[in-house]
Amino acid sequence: MLLRDSIALITGASRGLGYELAAAFARRGARLVLTARGADALERAVRVLGREGEASARPHEILALPGDVGDPAHAERLVRTGLARFGRIDILVNNASTLGPTPMPRLDALSPAALLETLRVNVAAPLNLAQLVLPQMKARRDGVIINVTSDAGVEAYPGWGAYGTSKAALEQLTRVLAAELAGTGIRVYLVDPGDMDTQMHREAEPGADLSRLPPPRVAAPAFVRLVEAETAPYGRFAAQRWDAAPAAAPSP
Repeated sequence: MLLRDSIALITGASRGLGYELAAAFARRGARLVLTARGADALERAVRVLGREGEASARPHEILALPGDVGDPAHAERLVRTGLARFGRIDILVNNASTLGPTPMPRLDALSPAALLETLRVNVAAPLNLAQLVLPQMKARRDGVIINVTSDAGVEAYPGWGAYGTSKAALEQLTRVLAAELAGTGIRVYLVDPGDMDTQMHREAEPGADLSRLPPPRVAAPAFVRLVEAETAPYGRFAAQRWDAAPAAAPSP
């Protein structure tokens, strides 16, 4: 699928990886549906993207709606408005996520309510958005869903219990979704962007020196390649190493 003239819905798009994905997709000619919780930050991001588009031969087309992707009403309005504006949604990138409470507690101090809130944003919200975009993808037998994961979902890091648990759940959800969509023409991927110098990482490790880590823009090209490549319908990819493990959709 070429990004040019495609419609991409990207969550958590006001900063960090989400913003870099929006910029990278727009440069390839994609039209964007963007959301993030912070209205002011999202507006600033759209202004910057707009100025970049004005300086190019083709202005960027952007629809931005601030809100919490974990709120079903916002998710429904986001998809409905995107479909009304552009007629279809070709690509869904579930990038938005939460660390859970910070400073990040160990599991023996993690409240069940905090864990449930993390699961709401990091697992239930991506599934809900996928359910909302899938009918029109199935009708066209074409579409790409990318769920952003983390090594915290497969490795055990003290203090990362809520976030890691949510990413582990997201990984299994994605594998099952890929199995259920096998043969429909819809590709479903997990992408681990790797350690980056982002605001979220700074919140996770306050006071840590993250200057050795790359900025999030280093991970964006892998997402572009993954969308545009005619690759396997399912795979888990490490963006900074591109050591993809593409595979046929897992069997039930």
